[in-house]
Amino acid sequence: MKTSMPTQPPGRRDRLLREQVHDTYKQRGQLKEPTRCPGCGAVYHKGRWSWTAEVDDNADETLCSACQRTADKYPAGEVVLEGGFAMQHKDEILNLVRKIEATENKDHPMNRIIEIRELGEQLLLTTTDTHLPRRIGKAVQAAWKGNLDIHFDEGGYFTRIAWRRDE
Repeated sequence: MKTSMPTQPPGRRDRLLREQVHDTYKQRGQLKEPTRCPGCGAVYHKGRWSWTAEVDDNADETLCSACQRTADKYPAGEVVLEGGFAMQHKDEILNLVRKIEATENKDHPMNRIIEIRELGEQLLLTTTDTHLPRRIGKAVQAAWKGNLDIHFDEGGYFTRIAWRRDE
């Protein structure tokens, strides 16, 4: 008589557990509606932050996650633009970057640039979210070619984009 042994003990179900994304600035729970951010004026309405919702003087106030990140200088993303081409065309590149930020920020108030710094032969941009850096990097590459490297750290909720073009 031939018997087969089970490959797993009865009742046990092995499974792959996904780690949680850890973002200390993520809002916990729902805010009272409407709530206004005293830093930027965004209004929390219908479960999200927006620029268009109207609010009266009696509304609650709390700092939005973008204003908190900006105040703490704790970015969720960064873009490094480097190389001789980037420095020679800095103004053009930054104009494109600002247009992308304005377009993105119109519908997503939490997507902002925190700071733009010039560090030797590179420009460093820091952002309040993880999606804006990728959009900036893709737009810069589409406009001026070059090498684009995208790194997304899922567990740490951070995006690093590096674009380089030497003449």
